Amino acid sequence: MHSMHTTALTLGIGALGAVVAWALGLPAPFLTGPALLVTAASLLGLQTHVPPPLRDISLVLIGIGMGTGVTPQVLDSARHWPLPLITLAGLLLIILFGGAGLVRWLSGQDTNTARLAATPGHLSFVLALSTGAKADLPFIAVVQSVRVLLLIVLVPAVATMLTGADVPMPASRGMPMPMPALLGLSGLAAGLGWALKHRAIPAALLLAGMAVSAAAHGTGQVPGTLPLWVEIPAFAIMGTLIGTRFSGVTPALVARALGASAVLSALACTVTFAAAWGVHTLGGLPMVDLLIAFAPGGLETMAAISILLGADPAFVALHHVFRLVFLAVLVPHCITADSPAAAPR
Repeated sequence: MHSMHTTALTLGIGALGAVVAWALGLPAPFLTGPALLVTAASLLGLQTHVPPPLRDISLVLIGIGMGTGVTPQVLDSARHWPLPLITLAGLLLIILFGGAGLVRWLSGQDTNTARLAATPGHLSFVLALSTGAKADLPFIAVVQSVRVLLLIVLVPAVATMLTGADVPMPASRGMPMPMPALLGLSGLAAGLGWALKHRAIPAALLLAGMAVSAAAHGTGQVPGTLPLWVEIPAFAIMGTLIGTRFSGVTPALVARALGASAVLSALACTVTFAAAWGVHTLGGLPMVDLLIAFAPGGLETMAAISILLGADPAFVALHHVFRLVFLAVLVPHCITADSPAAAPR
C-alpha cells in the first residue's frame, strides 16, 4: 500500500524533472524530464508511485488531445497507409527475431526469455506471456522498461533533428475547447474506456479518449484543442509513470539487463529509421509521422510524443494498434511452455 507521502513525493520529482528539462531546452521536456528524474530516484532506492486514478485521467486526456487532430483531411489521406502498414509488419519481424538472437548471444538467456525481452510490444502483454512460460521475468521487465525509456528520449531528439523544429513546449494548435465540452468528452471517454478495458483491449482509456474526441471534432460538434494547462500535466504524469516502473528494481538487475536493452534499442532505432526513410521516399509521407508510428514504444507514450511533435494522430494511433494486434497473434506462437529459463546471473 502506497502512502499519500510517496505519491506526493513522486509527483513532485516528476514536476521538477519537467521544469529542469524545459529549462535545458530538451525535446518533449514534459514527458522526458519526469521519466528520467523519477527513474533516477527509483534506482536510488526511493519508493515511487502514481495512483491508478491519476494514471487513468492522464490517459483519457492524452487520448482526447489526439482526437482533436483528426480532421476530414487526415482521414482522406488514409488511402496512402497500406504501404507503411506492410512495412511495419516486416519491421516487427526483424526487431523480434533479430533482437532475440542478439539477446541470446549477449546474455546467454533461453529462447523464451530472449524473444519476450525483444518483443516490441505492450509491456503488460509481454509480462502476461512471461508468467505463463518458463522465462526470466525480472530480466524481461527491466529490459522492456529500459527500452521504452530510451525510446522516449531518442525519438523526440531524432525527430527534432530531422525537422529542425523547436519543441520545448507543446505547440498551440488553435483555440482551446470550451470547458463544458472537455468535461463532457472526458466523461464519455471514461465510460467507453471502462467498457473496453473490461474486454482486455490494450490502452483502452487512451483509445476511448481518442475515439470520442475524433468523433466530436470530425463532425464539427466540438471545436478547439486541449488547453495547455490540461495537456502539460497529462504529459508530466505519463513521464512520471514511466519512471515508477523502476521502483524496487536493484541497480544490479539494471546492469544485467542494460546491455540487452541498449542493443535492442539500437537495432529498433536503426531499422525504424531505415523503414521510415524508405516509406517517406516511396510514398511521400512525413518523416516525423513515420518515425513515431514505427517506433516500438508504448502506445500511450508514442501518442503523447505525437501530440508534442505535431504528428498526424490518426496515422500514429492506427500503426501502434496494428503493432499490438500483430504481436498479439504472432508472439504466443513463438513461445514454448517447456523452455527452461536461464538462471539469473
